[in-house]
Amino acid sequence: MNAKERFIRALERKIPDRLPVTTHHVMPSFLDKYMDRISYQDFFDFFGLDPILWIAAHKPSNSKESFHHSGKDASDYLAPPLLCSDNWKYTIKKIPDPHYHTLRYVIKTPAKTLAITLQSSPQTSWVSERLIKDKKDIEIFEKYAPFPVCDVKTINEKAREFGDRGLVRGTIPGFDVYGQPGCWQDAAVLFGIEELIMETFNDPEWVHTFLHILKQRKKKFVQSMEGAKFDLIEHGGGDASSTVISPKIFDEFVAPYDSELIKEAHKKGQRMVYHTCGGMMPLLERIADMEPDAAETFTPQAMGGDADLREAKKRIGHRLCMIGGFDQFHYLEGCTPEETRKEVRRCFEEAGEGGGFILSPSDHFFDAELDLIKAYADEARNCIY
Repeated sequence: MNAKERFIRALERKIPDRLPVTTHHVMPSFLDKYMDRISYQDFFDFFGLDPILWIAAHKPSNSKESFHHSGKDASDYLAPPLLCSDNWKYTIKKIPDPHYHTLRYVIKTPAKTLAITLQSSPQTSWVSERLIKDKKDIEIFEKYAPFPVCDVKTINEKAREFGDRGLVRGTIPGFDVYGQPGCWQDAAVLFGIEELIMETFNDPEWVHTFLHILKQRKKKFVQSMEGAKFDLIEHGGGDASSTVISPKIFDEFVAPYDSELIKEAHKKGQRMVYHTCGGMMPLLERIADMEPDAAETFTPQAMGGDADLREAKKRIGHRLCMIGGFDQFHYLEGCTPEETRKEVRRCFEEAGEGGGFILSPSDHFFDAELDLIKAYADEARNCIY
């Protein structure tokens, strides 16, 4: 099989020729530090991994909107450009900081000026000032914030160029400056996860209103994906893991909104993977009940998650494809190649039976030893069905 066929067989919960093996997002900082800034696809070739092409191609939904000229590329999967209109105008201010690159995004609307601040290290970025500071701000957000649609033509051109090389993967976009695919997860970015959890007790009606606003925006994007040649679309995010929220909060504030987007994506011919970095075991059936085609990341206990691959396979492996499960903290650094190979075999033995499993680190990695990545990929290629 070629890599695309191998991935698709696994996503369909069928048996491929061997275990598909890949990684979750190749981080630019890793390529810069360890691999002389080679391309994403050269990374896959170097290690013999099954390739993924991550694409984000957005366009304005109408002629009154345009992208802010901030140097961002509309095809940048991790940082799509800022969408503006006459009623939603960005000014970007660099804030002096001795440790981190800090940008404050000031947004002028007819009703009020909003702002969000993003800080970055060479490895990653995070929000240090939330956009939604007053609960009434969601009314301004709903009324004025533009939202992109999918540029199907560009997606299909890139997918055609990629051919059968591997998996073409996209995402439901979050808020432009910094966001997450899932409704609850995007709300946590914009308002703060601790504050959002507290409001589920203090003002649940407001939380539902906020989530509905985000869902409607995301739904428009999902509807615009019809005809796009994606193989898999990412949904969800870590703020809905069981190491962050309770199953009760998941039932009331996560599943009703995210499941609707999954159903809409299926109507438009798209497969969905639900991303839960963190605890998953108390939520397994709840995730499967939303009917995604796959779930990730099955973070091991040694990394702060709770995944038991054998138990997860038994409980939901017949309902969806499982992606992830590999402990990149302890087996891509600081061990022997033999120990890495043993961990690959453990994952295969616990989750590989009957197909429907794609081996991947349970999330990004920023540091790793090259010989251990080679051992990881080589051993997985030898996991034959």
